[in-house]
Amino acid sequence: MEHVPALDEPLKKSLGPATAKVMAEALGLHTVGDLLHHYPRRYAERGELTTLSDLPLDEHVTVVAQVADARVLTFNGAKGRGQRLEVTITDGSGRLQLVFFGKGVHKPHKELLPGTRAMFAGKVSLFNRRLQLAHPAYELLRGDGGEAAEAVGSWAASLIPIYPATTKLESWKISKAVDAVLPSAADAVDPLPAALREGRGLLALPDALRQIHRPRTKADVAAARDRLKWDEAFVLQVALARRRHADTQLPAVARRPAPDGILAAFDAKLPFTLTEGQEKVSKEIFDDLATEHPMHRLLQGEVGSGKTMVALRAMLAVVDARGQAALLAPTEVLAQQHHRSVTEMMGELAEGGMLGGAERATKVVLLTGSMGAAARRQALLDLVTGEAGIVIGTHALIEDKVQFHDLGLVVVDEQHRFGVEQRDALRGKGKQPPHLLVMTATPIPRTVAMTVFGDLETSVLDQLPAGRSPIASHVVPAADKPHFLTRAWERVREEVGNGHQAYVVCPRIGDDADQEAGRKKTKASAGDEAEKRPPLAVLDVAEQLRTGPLAGLRVAVLHGRMHPDDKDDVMRRFAAGELDVLVATTVIEVGVNVPNATVMVIMDADRFGVSQLHQLRGRVGRGSAPGLCLLVTEMPEASPARQRLGAVAATLDGFELSRIDLEQRREGDVLGQAQSGARSSLRMLAVIDDEEVIAAAREEATALVLADPELEAHPGLRTALDALLDEEREEYLEKG
Repeated sequence: MEHVPALDEPLKKSLGPATAKVMAEALGLHTVGDLLHHYPRRYAERGELTTLSDLPLDEHVTVVAQVADARVLTFNGAKGRGQRLEVTITDGSGRLQLVFFGKGVHKPHKELLPGTRAMFAGKVSLFNRRLQLAHPAYELLRGDGGEAAEAVGSWAASLIPIYPATTKLESWKISKAVDAVLPSAADAVDPLPAALREGRGLLALPDALRQIHRPRTKADVAAARDRLKWDEAFVLQVALARRRHADTQLPAVARRPAPDGILAAFDAKLPFTLTEGQEKVSKEIFDDLATEHPMHRLLQGEVGSGKTMVALRAMLAVVDARGQAALLAPTEVLAQQHHRSVTEMMGELAEGGMLGGAERATKVVLLTGSMGAAARRQALLDLVTGEAGIVIGTHALIEDKVQFHDLGLVVVDEQHRFGVEQRDALRGKGKQPPHLLVMTATPIPRTVAMTVFGDLETSVLDQLPAGRSPIASHVVPAADKPHFLTRAWERVREEVGNGHQAYVVCPRIGDDADQEAGRKKTKASAGDEAEKRPPLAVLDVAEQLRTGPLAGLRVAVLHGRMHPDDKDDVMRRFAAGELDVLVATTVIEVGVNVPNATVMVIMDADRFGVSQLHQLRGRVGRGSAPGLCLLVTEMPEASPARQRLGAVAATLDGFELSRIDLEQRREGDVLGQAQSGARSSLRMLAVIDDEEVIAAAREEATALVLADPELEAHPGLRTALDALLDEEREEYLEKG
């Protein structure tokens, strides 16, 4: 009886050390199970050829086609006379030239005769303005007659699987390797409970694995995909449901606002009424705060939808209930900005313990890494004695020296910039785990919220407060139409002439350290879309504007490497209207609030992500005058970068843009490990397209974990969970 390898058996045992080494290096596949989960990217049909008409340049492709003609040409080269074999292949949609040189001519010359069908793999290049494959690897597709014995098993089928491949490992070599291990699929332990599988009419896992690799029909492929998507969605949702369940077991102090406390006093002096959305979200938060296990809530809202107001009211409710609240911001500029706006909104209610302070007041302190020793000592003292009910700061708040009297609520602003470990360290500061509110202005499609933030309940603020103005956005093609850029600077002058202010945003700073980083980046991405020069820099652009198109205006710079006092000074002067134009890096991306700023020019806009551009644009039009955002780029009209900018200019809907953003980026590993270079845990599931599967899997997972938190009745699911949550990811979820 032939040996059927176990799923955890190293590939070198089944495939030999040389192939196993290439599999590990090129595709990150180490075991038989890994290879079985390396699914075909698409399928070519024997009767129908794949499309040659739209091959991507500079990419490694696998095509199935027929030889139309082949000819050997003799040429005089540097080393004397040589031979070149040119083969034209066709698939009905287009033609492609293959070329072989030197000694490599003889074998293909004998095999690639007109009428022959084969699979070809190689990198698409451009020669004499025509696409070609030079020295492609190929595999003949024999007929079923007398030559059937020569056919590789998988290619004899009517659907030919095409695997994600590399230059070192062609699709058909992967296919032969899969043939060797496919019998092991019978031993795959099914993570889905039988009742769920039957209730939803899903294939058993061994059948799904066999059908995804060796389908007979397109229906086989569809059924296998449906099943494998469910695996990925369900195992991930069980991990998150267990995380939520564990949180409900933790104790927390219930915090209910006093009827005549500081929150009531604050609400009474508000000069406007809250939007319906703010009322609804506040109620969700107050209900959570009143329970005896920690709140874990994600508050997402468009730029300017009034998240800070909602967060401040939650903090005041906790202060009313004799607790303290901490607001964490990703940068010092933002922490200072929050401190300024919170103390302004609260007025005398923020002057607790001071002469002239209201009797129901508290103290609001700022704590950042760059504070002077005396101010820092006082802030720490106010926290430990409980004198300060609200503290606003950067991750300096998490240092060991910082002690709280009774930390009841942690608000994290712009979660995606904040390490999970940092959130966790702050949560450890309370006598019992504090309640947690995470805010983001980057709209997250519902499916992503259910995966990336699946351990948090979600609240959405989707109304803009009254008085916010629309923002017009336009792409300025500086290379094709330089006069458009001239007009952009004229618009800035016009806005300043009307008493308004402007931002100019650049991708980098322009000092020496930055220069070096810019050079490296340019080198690294030289293969990208025509990146011929380093990104524009704040210091250079500010100088050019002062002496050129914006001469005579009050222009200042702001970037992350400035001394915090200088940054604060520039921001204060800009907010006070003492400056006309602020040339800055993305330090102004979140939280900066200057209602008088009406125009923003983003230089090299193609170097920013879609969501980032949307965030930046939200800095203008915050007052009663309409906002204008100009996206300057040198990219050609047909480039993907230009199309991306067009999408940003065409809509102000952040949720729509976040979908576009996600579709354009690799989805990455939803558990946050994309940065570590680990392969994505999602192979089959598309976070954007498979919303229904993800929502259904979340429901099923929640019910299952409620009934059996330790998964004692589901050993197969436990095994799959352990595989998903390798140590790094386990840690990530633990600290979520």
